[in-house]
Amino acid sequence: MDRNRKWVPSFGAVLLILLSHMTSALEVPLDLPQPPTITLQSPKDYIFDPRENIVIHCEAKGKPHPSFSWTRNGTHFDVEKDSKVLMKPGSGTLVIDISGEKAEAYEGTYQCTAHNEHGTAVSNSIVIRQSRSPLWSKERNEAMVVQMGVSLVLQCRPPAGLPPPVIFWMDNNFQRLLLDKRVSQALNGDLYFSNVLREDTRSDYICYARFPHTQTIQQKQPISVTVVDNRPEGERRPGFMMPLGTTSNKMVLRGETLELECIADGLPTPEISWQKDGGELPSSRMSFSNFKKTLKVSDVNEADGGNYRCTATNNLGTVQHIIKVTVKAAPFWVSAPRNLILAPNETGILTCRVNGEPKPKITWFVNGVSLENAPEDHSRKVDDDTVILSNVQSGSSAVYQCNASNEFGYLMANAFVNVLAEPPRVLTPPNRVYQVIANNPALLHCASFGSPIPTITWFKDIQTSVKNGDPYVIHENGTLEIHVAQPLNSGKYTCIATNNLGIKENHVYLEVKEPTRIIKQPEYKVVQKGMSAVFECKVKHDPSLIPTMTWLKDNGELPDGRFEVNVDSLTITDVTDGDEGTYTCIMNTTLDQDSASAMLTVVEATPTPAIVYEKPDAPTDLELTDQTERSVQLTWTPGDEHNSATQKFLIQYEDLLHQPGVWINLTDVAGTSTTAQLNLSPYVYYSFRVLAVNHVGYSQPSQPSSQYRTNPAAPDENPSDIQCVGTKPGHLVISWTSLTGFQANGPGLEYKVQWRQKDVDEDWSSKTVANVSQFVVSGTPIYVPYEVTVQALNDYGSGPKPDVVIGHSGEDLPLSAPDSVQIMVTNSTLAEVHWEPVSLPSVRGKLQGYKVHYRRERGLHDIEEDTEQQEQVLTFSGNRSEGRLPGLQPYSRYNLTITVLNNKGEGPPSPSKTFETPEGVPGPPSFLNAVNPGLDSLTLEWGPPTNNNGRLAGYTLKYQPVNTTNELGPVKIMALLANETTITLGNLNSSMLYKFYLSAKTIKGSGPIITEEAFTVMDTTRSQPTVEPGKGPTEPPHPTSPITQSPHPPFHKVPPVGPAFGKVNTSMSEDGAVISWDYFGHHKNVYVEYIVENSKADWIKELVNGSHWHMIKGLKPGTSYKVRVVARDPADPTVHSTDEVLVAVPAVPSRQVDIATQGWFIGLMCAIALLILVLLIVCFIKRNKGGKYPVKEKEDAHQDPEIQPMKEDDGTFGEYSDTEDHKPLKGSRTPSNGTVRRDESDDSLVDYGEGGDGQFNEDGSFIGQYSGKKEKDTHEGNESSEAPSPVNAMNSFV
Repeated sequence: MDRNRKWVPSFGAVLLILLSHMTSALEVPLDLPQPPTITLQSPKDYIFDPRENIVIHCEAKGKPHPSFSWTRNGTHFDVEKDSKVLMKPGSGTLVIDISGEKAEAYEGTYQCTAHNEHGTAVSNSIVIRQSRSPLWSKERNEAMVVQMGVSLVLQCRPPAGLPPPVIFWMDNNFQRLLLDKRVSQALNGDLYFSNVLREDTRSDYICYARFPHTQTIQQKQPISVTVVDNRPEGERRPGFMMPLGTTSNKMVLRGETLELECIADGLPTPEISWQKDGGELPSSRMSFSNFKKTLKVSDVNEADGGNYRCTATNNLGTVQHIIKVTVKAAPFWVSAPRNLILAPNETGILTCRVNGEPKPKITWFVNGVSLENAPEDHSRKVDDDTVILSNVQSGSSAVYQCNASNEFGYLMANAFVNVLAEPPRVLTPPNRVYQVIANNPALLHCASFGSPIPTITWFKDIQTSVKNGDPYVIHENGTLEIHVAQPLNSGKYTCIATNNLGIKENHVYLEVKEPTRIIKQPEYKVVQKGMSAVFECKVKHDPSLIPTMTWLKDNGELPDGRFEVNVDSLTITDVTDGDEGTYTCIMNTTLDQDSASAMLTVVEATPTPAIVYEKPDAPTDLELTDQTERSVQLTWTPGDEHNSATQKFLIQYEDLLHQPGVWINLTDVAGTSTTAQLNLSPYVYYSFRVLAVNHVGYSQPSQPSSQYRTNPAAPDENPSDIQCVGTKPGHLVISWTSLTGFQANGPGLEYKVQWRQKDVDEDWSSKTVANVSQFVVSGTPIYVPYEVTVQALNDYGSGPKPDVVIGHSGEDLPLSAPDSVQIMVTNSTLAEVHWEPVSLPSVRGKLQGYKVHYRRERGLHDIEEDTEQQEQVLTFSGNRSEGRLPGLQPYSRYNLTITVLNNKGEGPPSPSKTFETPEGVPGPPSFLNAVNPGLDSLTLEWGPPTNNNGRLAGYTLKYQPVNTTNELGPVKIMALLANETTITLGNLNSSMLYKFYLSAKTIKGSGPIITEEAFTVMDTTRSQPTVEPGKGPTEPPHPTSPITQSPHPPFHKVPPVGPAFGKVNTSMSEDGAVISWDYFGHHKNVYVEYIVENSKADWIKELVNGSHWHMIKGLKPGTSYKVRVVARDPADPTVHSTDEVLVAVPAVPSRQVDIATQGWFIGLMCAIALLILVLLIVCFIKRNKGGKYPVKEKEDAHQDPEIQPMKEDDGTFGEYSDTEDHKPLKGSRTPSNGTVRRDESDDSLVDYGEGGDGQFNEDGSFIGQYSGKKEKDTHEGNESSEAPSPVNAMNSFV
């Protein structure tokens, strides 16, 4: 033998040795060195909405924490150089702000790299593309004129969007075109007519394309079709409009949905059918749509390849088309590579098993670099889908990438190889205590880590080794399981983790607790009103667990007050009618609970009678006479009745042979009798007793009579309640209620069971059995009728002839599914379903009915299926062929199947049918708020309905004012668009309450309304009454809050909270005394009352409804008056009044002298006017003499102002033209300093006016005042010193 040979493990041996590495999938604790692991990344194909930021996810873990970098289109992407790109701290996730940017600039292929000193992990290649919804190319559709009966195709040709649009055809009224067997829409969106009819004439065939990501809809120009019948097409054989020819090819990828369509023309309209050559259609994954013109097969696999034959048939012939389906496959995982944790000098294997069609090409990378370009490593061997790492060394940790690709896609996975020499560590916390209830499973954990992988062993109480086997199971991850924990399993358990670098142990404790049990349950109570009720609830529990007792009434909390909870009881004092109900005691511990319930009945208290009534005394002196085989006479002496007449006597017997100690009611007789003739049964040892009954109750029983024995005889009766049912196929169970020993009439009781198939000429089969109450006949046909009898026998003969009972043998599941399922949609929430009932033999049991299974797939406005919708089931009992489906959701797509039902269960489902519900009215808007109240305006904001139930057509807004007496004003109605969620209402009254009603609407009508109430802002210029000379006061506004919202209309009046009146103010005017007040009440009648001070006369009243001020006229000068404001309501006797205030009327009212009427003032004004006229005449004379003013000098300096050049663009004069329009338009703004920017020219006409106040008339003429010299005002820039200009005046309103 060669002593120098080294043992080299074969590939199979290495695989077997390292199986534990591959299956355990250990997680490396994050405090240990480890290469990066990608934990989150974006999908491979990411289509973004250009209205939102682009977020590309890339998260990874590792020790040390990895750093991140990106490539775009294969080159390094420097994130820091682009201010629009942000990388989240501590991760590689990119957030790209595309607001204000061209989103196309960020399209491309991105790949993330996570790196630390132990390796590099890379993400998938993430293709970033912008969603697109291009416009329809402009085209002009020629009107089409076709003969009746010919076929027709209306092409849609939608623009290519990303993702592709959803196509549908509608008319000008946004109504979907009705599709049927004759008119159908192809998968490419084209509209096909197998033959046209006269009613197909219309000018508004419109193809719509809805782009999912942007939720935009584009429409094609309407197509006009006119059908004429001057040369109508006759009947013809079918022909295929799509696909053309006799054969075509279709390729589909594994896992996708195969869609095949055949659209045929012909007259009459052809029927389409499908079959697969050489095989069956996969019924569980197959569905038809578009009136069987489209065949869909979901989750395609390789077996779905082959020839699919579609056949079009009408009464003139048949045509076929074969579609050759080829199934290809993008790469898919058979076994993805998994992380390896190896100790130095260990060997490991990475496997990357994939499949696909064509066969994928596998490429290996290490730390993101192809193995062909990576540094050579002699310990690494690559064999196609396997990498073998032999005798790895410290420092050789790395991340390997496996890329499998073919022409249809790729797969890429990271798997690190972490070379660690790490002694064992136990990750489960030490001294953990596990508590379980006896007879339940117990799991004791021992999570560990080490390299090499530790071996786990368990010990109980340190000494006893725990081995795999009953009752213990040691799982691969080290967890110890005890299937059924018992108290003897309690104790200390030690798990020991061992590898060649060390050993680590951990102790845990198991405590098996006794279950909690209620040993004395509360009992039913009948308690008189006003008394106390006590429910007991005694519990046994493990002494180490802390119990908590909880009492419930009718499964709710106990009311407050008269309920006293003690340790083991509940006491209810002073019981009332409301205390009736079910009381439950619940005993909880941290591990389990137990509960019990009892009822309480409350009755009226019994009044104390004047006479004491008691139960009667027991009868005495029982005697048996006239004894025969089947009868005897019993006599007795009644006891004392205690003031209540005996109503009856109850006679009981005891059967000392069969039921000793049990007294059974035999008969009763009137309370006036003292004898009874008793009918007896054979083979009974009788003993009798008698009880007396009055209205108080039963007496004590009498002493038993002497014993009387009857002789045995044959049974008088047969077993009762005979049933003949089949519990499973091939079985017939015959059961009955056995006779009691009393009914047996003698010893040796048996039963003779007979059966035979009904309506079949055969003899009875029989079996005699004893001491049982059922008999099972096996080997019977499925669900056939049987005749059955059961007769009683004993040692003295047979019972009477038994009655025949009809039953059926065991049922089996139905074989057939209902056929010809049709669905008629009645309205948006109701549909009728019709089907062809199955044949009764196929039911194979008693027909219970039909079950309709239906589920809402999605709303018609949704793209993706609603996976959260639960399937709904309706059962229609009996042999039905139709049913109604209520409660459907409008504007939705449903899927429906029907099964037949017997007692065994449901049969196979019918082929799946889909149907769509039309639109309905929408739900209410989700909210309605009033914001930004102004003096004469309010802004409303609202949210769209939660359930549109169709295409939202818009909103209807109604609003009306509400005055202070809660009377409603006229209603105004507005129609709003569907995309509006806010509106500002103008021309409203200030300080006014308005009520708003808003509802959404679809084409089916308006939905429920939502209401809101709000006030406009109070007019502050009217907040206090003021008195001007010769004028009355103005009215202050109502003291209201600006916005209120209430779910109830503002018609219900409530009394004020607090005082109805606030402060009262008084003032005097020439016309009288002005009284004003604050009022917070709702009373209809408000008065101002006044009286002369110290007078005993009645108060004078003046009605002032709806106002907050009033003027008292006609008061006597020099007199003082007491004044108050009073509010009265005819429906409320309460009178609300202000405090009395004192108003003194002046004796001689002061009058202001009007200076404009004085003579001296008129004369002075005339003199000044004359002087100004003289000065103007002098100035005019001097100007005509050629006198120079500064203005003249300016004009001379400009030579000839009449020949100034004009601007080419607008024809205005170059120097004096106003290049900016200083007249502010609506919504415009002027500079913040309130001035208009002057022209750049040095010579402005403004310079010649004082203080810069020169102004122009509307025609542009200068109206400023010439001054003798040009000078700057020392207060220039001080607005208070300037005369107001037109521009400044406009600024005050901006």
